[in-house]
Amino acid sequence: MSTALPEWFYPGPPGGWTADMLDHLPPDAPRHVELIDGSLIMMSPQTGFHQRMLRLLEQSLQLPEELTIVREMTVTLSLTQRPEPDLMLVKASAYTDEVTSFKPGDVHLAVEVVSKESRDRDRTTKPIKYSDAGIRHFWRIEKEDGLPVAYTFELEPVVKAYVPTGIHHKRLQTYIGFDVDIDFDPGKAVS
Repeated sequence: MSTALPEWFYPGPPGGWTADMLDHLPPDAPRHVELIDGSLIMMSPQTGFHQRMLRLLEQSLQLPEELTIVREMTVTLSLTQRPEPDLMLVKASAYTDEVTSFKPGDVHLAVEVVSKESRDRDRTTKPIKYSDAGIRHFWRIEKEDGLPVAYTFELEPVVKAYVPTGIHHKRLQTYIGFDVDIDFDPGKAVS
């Protein structure tokens, strides 16, 4: 079964979609839309694994007071790039009641929880765009053999590329300007 796209979606505005246009989509637009290479990407429904991992990260990260956790918000990387990471750590001073998107300089960490439909974007497209924009830390979380695995990266500033800092099974222990220690034990209840 296919659903016709609304009139506002196709063919799109003359000259293509831009980052600022996401704030002015019609009321019938999907809640989660990101802009990648000037194209609107509609987000698929999230799985239980996806929600469980985001909740675990939110509850487990012990942040310094200058950072805060945000979900379901975008980062504006350029005129035609406004992705929506699954979770971000941003400067608390950048988080206001009016903000709809963050600047790359305000983002300390971008996290993507990989799903079937977003696999290529989460593994390849988004990390390159985040590193090109200078976001210092990136985590990609995947489900392997039914268990979470976190791939962690840090920006090498001279070449503006991510280098791996670890592959974490069962426990995510790393340093991103502060210590991180998150137990991935599937038996732990996360409410």
